[in-house]
Amino acid sequence: MDPGPSSASADPSPPEEEEEEEEEEERDSSTGSTWVVVPGSEVLGADAPKVVGWEELQQELARLWSLSAALAAARDRKAGLAARLESALEARKAVLQQDNELAEMRQRLQSHADFMGELRMQTKEVSANVDDWREQLCVKIRTLTVADKTVGAAQSKLQEPCKLLSGEHGHGRLKGLERMLRMRQQYMIGQVAQIYPVRPLNEQSPIVKPGLNSSITRTGVSEAVSPNGSQNGQAPLAILGLQLSKLSIKKTSYFSDKTEIQKSATLLGYVAHAVSLIASYLDVPLRYPLRLGGSHSYIVDHAPSVDPSIAPGVSSSTPSSTSMRTMEFPLFFEGQETTRSAYAVFLLNKDVEQLLNHIGAESLGPRHVLANLKQLTTIVQSQQYISD
Repeated sequence: MDPGPSSASADPSPPEEEEEEEEEEERDSSTGSTWVVVPGSEVLGADAPKVVGWEELQQELARLWSLSAALAAARDRKAGLAARLESALEARKAVLQQDNELAEMRQRLQSHADFMGELRMQTKEVSANVDDWREQLCVKIRTLTVADKTVGAAQSKLQEPCKLLSGEHGHGRLKGLERMLRMRQQYMIGQVAQIYPVRPLNEQSPIVKPGLNSSITRTGVSEAVSPNGSQNGQAPLAILGLQLSKLSIKKTSYFSDKTEIQKSATLLGYVAHAVSLIASYLDVPLRYPLRLGGSHSYIVDHAPSVDPSIAPGVSSSTPSSTSMRTMEFPLFFEGQETTRSAYAVFLLNKDVEQLLNHIGAESLGPRHVLANLKQLTTIVQSQQYISD
């Protein structure tokens, strides 16, 4: 083994090393590459370095130079590929954005298409309904046409009756006759009001016959009941000085004043006669007919009567036998019992109330016989009765 060359190749002289470093720097500056110092642990094969002989140094340096040139070309290709890849990524990004926009547009277009489909279905339904409505409308138009023709025919038929009514023997004549009838009724009822005038009673004491009834000295205003019209101290109403006194609502006795009883009976006979005449003049059938007899008049009540054989307190599965029976109640006092007479006065007031309702007036109450009669004659004698 030759120690000379091996030692020379392993430990070159310093001037030669400096020349090699200068050549490497020139090669590095010519290729434009830079060298980086890295730790030995990161260098591949640093643990077992390859020993190159001096004879093979030129060959190894040429091989390293070619590898360095290939590495530089690879770096250039890598940079070009990176630029191309970046541009491709940018283009891909733009394409993806356009795809997203197209997807959104497709979604909106699909929604619009669905909405248009729903509108199309609704339009079809409305069109079908319109056809049905058109048919119904045509039927109604035909019906109205027929009705119009019928109304036209009826109007043409009514023209002649209208002409007759508007003529001298038509509606005007009827109104004139009705006015004359009311004037005649007013005149006749006015005569009745003059025959049986309903006026406030004078406050003078009536003449009292001496004898058995001398204890009854006077029948003043305080003894008159409210059915005669006394309110707030006003004088009660009377007909020809006769009025209904308290004896009319009391139970009479043997020692009662017969004169007052006769006066009340006479007054009720006057009222019954006046009501009967007014009802005949107004052509009103009374609900409770009157049987006139002066101071012994009666009023008739067509009321149902119950079979007295059936006790009112005993309940029975079969209905009680009822029948319409005419009952007469006296407008005067019979004996000592006044219940029937009081009921007769009540029915007489109902007849007066019926006449008031016939002319469109209201009653003053169920216990105001004379006041209701006065209101009736006053309304009939007014000018409004003729004008209405």
